[in-house]
Amino acid sequence: MPSIALPGVTLGYADDGDGPPVVLLHGHPFDRTMWRPQIQRLVRAGYRVVTPDLRGYGASLLTPPVPVTTFERHVLDLTALLDHLGLDRFVLGGLSMGGQLALECYRHLGDRLDGLVLAATSARADSPEVRAQRLALADALPQDGIDGHAAALGARLLAEDSARALPSTVKHVWRMMCQTSPEGAAAALRGRAQRDDHVDLLGRITVPTLVVVGTDDVLTPVAEAELLAERIPAATLAVLDGVGHLPNLENEVGFDDRLVAFLREHAHSQYHCGRNQPTDTPCDTRHRSR
Repeated sequence: MPSIALPGVTLGYADDGDGPPVVLLHGHPFDRTMWRPQIQRLVRAGYRVVTPDLRGYGASLLTPPVPVTTFERHVLDLTALLDHLGLDRFVLGGLSMGGQLALECYRHLGDRLDGLVLAATSARADSPEVRAQRLALADALPQDGIDGHAAALGARLLAEDSARALPSTVKHVWRMMCQTSPEGAAAALRGRAQRDDHVDLLGRITVPTLVVVGTDDVLTPVAEAELLAERIPAATLAVLDGVGHLPNLENEVGFDDRLVAFLREHAHSQYHCGRNQPTDTPCDTRHRSR
């Protein structure tokens, strides 16, 4: 797996396919493999897909562990990775924490974005109660380990029907959570608790934005997605029935169909991947830069 050496971490990432670039940010406490179905579909559709392991997650272990990983630190990491890969223009997407981080990236990198994809996420900062819970969890994780947190969170992630019907997805989600470093997760949780409120930013977002949410998401309910779609001027809202907090894994086809349609309309045209090409037809990749 490729990686880039950065202060305090060797950041792992995957870089698949050719064509207009799409960068996807995972949620907590997962890793880049949560985007595996989307990577396969988007590569077939003629896109280049970059999926980093965020600092403290997956292969991007903290060296040495630090108390907090701020959103600003994540943005610096992503900027360094994008520059390393020569990505001047791209569509940026994220799910849950990854969506919150995508909004923070827009504040710093908005002039490089062709579009945003915000899935199962919220623009609001933590309430005092949620912030206190997040910080208490961060304090407990290094000593208690990740399994208890994974069990408690896992019970709320998937819609009931998804949990029954998708045993391989349940296994994948559990594996991602249990392989997450407790120290890395704790540092990221503290940084997430400190993040800015992005509600005021929404009206200033000028790029096309796809907002995706499941009807059965108890962690970021439909109302949070509706706020995003109402405040972002060029937003489109996609609500997936019977889906919980992981729409990209619970309804891969529905999620991917909406994502590909959005990219066909808005991904950068310099790669000769026109909106009139049929879905899943590879595009001309002669202009790819590495």
